[in-house]
Amino acid sequence: MKQDSPTRRDVVKYGGAVLTGGLLAGCTGSSDDDPATSTATEANTATETATETTTDGSYSVTMEPVGTVEFESVPETWVPYTADYADMGVALGRGDDMAAIGVKARYGTHLYDDLPGVSVDKDDLTELWQNGTGKEIYYELDADVHVTDPNFMVNRLQWSEGDVEEISEGVAPFFGNTIFSRAYGWHDDYRYYSLYEAFEKLAAVFQERARYEAFRELHDEVLADVEARLPSETPSVAVLYPAEVPPESFYPYLIGGGTQSKHWNDLGVGDALAEHGVTDAQAGGGTIDFETLLEIDPDALAIRLQGEISESYFEENIRSHLESHDAASQLSAVQNDRVVYGGLTYQGPIIHLFQLERAAQGLYPEAFGGEQLFDRQRVADIVNGEFDA
Repeated sequence: MKQDSPTRRDVVKYGGAVLTGGLLAGCTGSSDDDPATSTATEANTATETATETTTDGSYSVTMEPVGTVEFESVPETWVPYTADYADMGVALGRGDDMAAIGVKARYGTHLYDDLPGVSVDKDDLTELWQNGTGKEIYYELDADVHVTDPNFMVNRLQWSEGDVEEISEGVAPFFGNTIFSRAYGWHDDYRYYSLYEAFEKLAAVFQERARYEAFRELHDEVLADVEARLPSETPSVAVLYPAEVPPESFYPYLIGGGTQSKHWNDLGVGDALAEHGVTDAQAGGGTIDFETLLEIDPDALAIRLQGEISESYFEENIRSHLESHDAASQLSAVQNDRVVYGGLTYQGPIIHLFQLERAAQGLYPEAFGGEQLFDRQRVADIVNGEFDA
């Protein structure tokens, strides 16, 4: 039934001809594996207007592949699927308004414990992945915007284009671009965004330009300091996800140019797996064993694990296991004490700072040791809006 006055549901809508085939440009095929084990991308092309504001206060934001989305007011509640966008929203001061997350275990909220006055209680978030993700949960959440690439919904969660259109029109639009991986063929037909390009788009949605710029400034300062102190020769690294713990085989992840790899690219490392023609696990590659790793013999091993991983856990379950293993102990990385924690798959601007710091300390202890590379209070002040714009 048509209502005479606008409802909260009317505050966001697709503009122009977005709800056409262009919405899901590049969609082919599907995958039935867990959507949360993935890789990311920093490559950029093309430019577009971030925000256009009209005289009545409404505004629009443009991002591929969704096109232009019009907002009559700033969304009150929002739902990301992956934790890279969740972390961006927290950085923009919108953590309390986040209603759900795809997979709770893959969201590194424990890292916020170091930030005064910043926290996200995962118990308060609805988990979208429940042996699949159905449309019903989106109706129940009734959010104002879904910060997810619609192509992700089709190709990773087996939604149809009709499902996406139904939720877009009946609940709220999708707005996002899959930035964590370049391994998916369905993304080849439209551009990728770097972490900070996507962050800028979300800042435009929430009208939080000042917080975005404050993080951009901090990021650039930290990165300049790190780059100035990197050694002239940097190692070739193999990024691996254990198929089991303690590990006997691994899923290989190529470093590439995306957001899950941003901290490695920032540290100037080489990709030992790519150099030897290994296929990324997300592009259909299988597991690799210690025999294959011995043939490659990377300078360093970066072991990726999800969740809160303490140094003692990593030492007991990963490093010590490799040191005592008949085959793994022959690896140069193990013998030279260059087995480091690889971090989480999903990182926004806050999680990235923590992962960059830990990776720098692990790979280059002489240069960075146990040093904190960024000011925790400064990050907290930006999130809490206590900074000079």
